[in-house]
Amino acid sequence: MRRLFTNMGWLLGGRGFNAVLSLVYLALATRTLGLDGFGHFAIIVALGQMVTGLANFQTWQFVVRWGAGEDGPGEATGFAIALDLLSVIFGAVAAGILVWTAQLWLPLPDDLLWVAFGFCIVSLLSIRTTPTGLLRLRFQYAKATAAEAVQPAIRAGGAILAWLFMPTVTGFILAWAAAEVAVAAALWIVAAKQERIDLSRVSLREIPRDHPDAWRFVWSTNMSGSLTIAGKQVMILMVGSIGGEALAGGFRVASQLGQALVSLAQTVSKAIYPELVHAKEDALIIARRMANIALIGGILAVVVSLFAGRWALEVIAGPEFGGFYWAMVILAIAGAVELVGASLESLLVSAGKAHTAFMVRAGPTILALLMLDIAIDWNGAKGAAFTVLGASALAVVGFYVAMLNMQQIRISLAPANGTSGTKKPDPDPAQDS
Repeated sequence: MRRLFTNMGWLLGGRGFNAVLSLVYLALATRTLGLDGFGHFAIIVALGQMVTGLANFQTWQFVVRWGAGEDGPGEATGFAIALDLLSVIFGAVAAGILVWTAQLWLPLPDDLLWVAFGFCIVSLLSIRTTPTGLLRLRFQYAKATAAEAVQPAIRAGGAILAWLFMPTVTGFILAWAAAEVAVAAALWIVAAKQERIDLSRVSLREIPRDHPDAWRFVWSTNMSGSLTIAGKQVMILMVGSIGGEALAGGFRVASQLGQALVSLAQTVSKAIYPELVHAKEDALIIARRMANIALIGGILAVVVSLFAGRWALEVIAGPEFGGFYWAMVILAIAGAVELVGASLESLLVSAGKAHTAFMVRAGPTILALLMLDIAIDWNGAKGAAFTVLGASALAVVGFYVAMLNMQQIRISLAPANGTSGTKKPDPDPAQDS
């Protein structure tokens, strides 16, 4: 637990630094571009992040899972890099199709289509989950945090330059793209100093040969990651498609401020997953403790958003964004729910139940996207926010039920696994891996 909290401290410190500089970037972009212009910016960023998220494999989990053995992370790293290359190829094709058809479903003007495509390609080339996994495998969270600090610094500096010399959507997109390239380069450099990266071991065959369940784990984690992206980036794109660029811009700001807790939940997951893999017997205890702590933090964050949310929106983004206050509050509640469920989802994945975690997440996410049109017609941005809240709540309940079922299965099988009828200790779901 001591090491877990130390690692979380580094990750949260990085998030805090990122959050402060993100406010600078957000304030400059919203006040310079206005509601409609920021809506175009938000759609392009969401498109790039959606393509990258859907194409990208969660390779950091593969490095942590298969690189912890006596032979080291060589095979796992080679497998992860091979998957990253596949992500770039398939992602580029998907980006071309989406941008080519963008005017049929997105409120983007002609002059921004090539900007959108270029940002998608830059985002794909800046995939960095593999070096991140190498650093987490060795619990080098301090070095990872230092490398990741490059992104918000470049982003904020680029926003200032865009505000001064190129106060357009393209200018701010260029700043964002430069930050993506810079942080990817920084993480690869730091990871290469920590572990030797042998490109001769890049292969899609070695890991599946030694681990028969490898591809199931790969596709399960990929689809789970894709669903997380769908819950955020696809939601913004659909809000823009249904309600226009102004609604997309406002929803993006409300989401970024209100769902800061989702980023915190992802931070908790990233810190706790390696611990659950390495300490299987204590996995359930660790997950329960983190869920209890997360509950307290989530309640406090929702209270802060209730009392200071409108002020924050108007001070940071401007008075025209104040109308998205209640959407921000609802999204803050959704973030609190995700924060509580982060450790439960990590527990399922560490126990080799990534496919279960995916199925639990899939149903609510798909339902939310199907209900979005009706929700926006009913109550605009607040309706869209309610679909996010509903999806988060259903998913977390599903994680909890899945965890209880794993316990009950282990308990029912325990006597059959022993030589006598003596009752065995309560099982740990993480041992299912």
